[in-house]
Amino acid sequence: MTVRKPLRLAFVLAGTTLLASPALAADQPQPTVKDRFDAAVSSVTGSPMADLDIDMKHVLDAMKKLDPKPIPKLSPEEARKQPTPADAVREYLKEQGKTAAPLPGVATKDTAYETGGGTQPVRIYTPEGAQGPLPVVVYYHGGGFVIADIDTYDATPRAIAKGANAVVVAVEYRHAPEAKFPAQQEDALAAYKWVLANAKTFGGDPAKVALLGESAGGNLVTNVAIAARDQGLEKPDHVVAVYPMAGTNLDTPSYKANTSTKPLNKDMMAWFYDQTVRTDADRADPRLDIVGKADLKGLPPFTVVTAQIDPLLDDGKALADRIKAAGGQATYREYPGVTHEFFGMGNVVSKAKQAEDAVVADLKKAFANEATGTTAPRN
Repeated sequence: MTVRKPLRLAFVLAGTTLLASPALAADQPQPTVKDRFDAAVSSVTGSPMADLDIDMKHVLDAMKKLDPKPIPKLSPEEARKQPTPADAVREYLKEQGKTAAPLPGVATKDTAYETGGGTQPVRIYTPEGAQGPLPVVVYYHGGGFVIADIDTYDATPRAIAKGANAVVVAVEYRHAPEAKFPAQQEDALAAYKWVLANAKTFGGDPAKVALLGESAGGNLVTNVAIAARDQGLEKPDHVVAVYPMAGTNLDTPSYKANTSTKPLNKDMMAWFYDQTVRTDADRADPRLDIVGKADLKGLPPFTVVTAQIDPLLDDGKALADRIKAAGGQATYREYPGVTHEFFGMGNVVSKAKQAEDAVVADLKKAFANEATGTTAPRN
């Protein structure tokens, strides 16, 4: 009698795969029974989207109703007008009869900083009622260097400001293709220098500064940390890279597995890089191919957050591994069943809230260590 796949699935679920892997770090999110079930289904169907967490599925279903067009078939101007995952969260909340208003308890102030390409906006998030000076987190948004802005990525800095009791400075930077690489990295460093010089004017402590970036922003925070080391600037206390664009190899296993996933897939990433680089030679520049070419010695402690269903999963893994191999500290957290852009969705996706809380804890620990003059243990 032939054993068919459904029986194999039942066997997998009944076996030791339901147990948490002993290879996972103590602070690594442990897969639930549902996570293991979804993974087994995915192994049978061959589709990463079969692994979707139910909370994540609700958001993607809401986004589908907004009818976004395929980014690789659009001009940059058209792509910037498409509905975003943040729009999908608001749509889902409205469907549930819940408020889509921003997280309360955080005040904002808009200002600007100077770059080589003129001025760029920054938005300063401060917990209401907090007594300064407060630690500062410099935040860089995602969007593949091409789309999105600080308005699109409003949820993360609000959550971090409130959770970490810190001032969060959300940074805008020039976008490609109007400003080609390395304009984005240059602006990111200029913003960091501006924060160090001006932190006291907005209630921040320039001696307690961390970096946090999502996707393209994950690239930028890593480059700022490298530049701070090389230029002898004040070293960030901690760096958080959330599903970072850390390499230009689009043939990694996670790229190959996520050719048609939502909201990000391989073709979209190829389009982002095509819009960003001046020539193909730029793809080998260590500021883009961080995990392939950059010197990662002597960096501050990192937290790297990744999503299971994401072409950038292997970029994040490789960044954490490379930092450790260079003698640095890196805490790696991979969240099963969620996709790119899940971070910042803590009000609707439970694993996003877990990730945000973990990052807040890492930042608080880093700032506390800075206050006492101690060093965090190596992970």
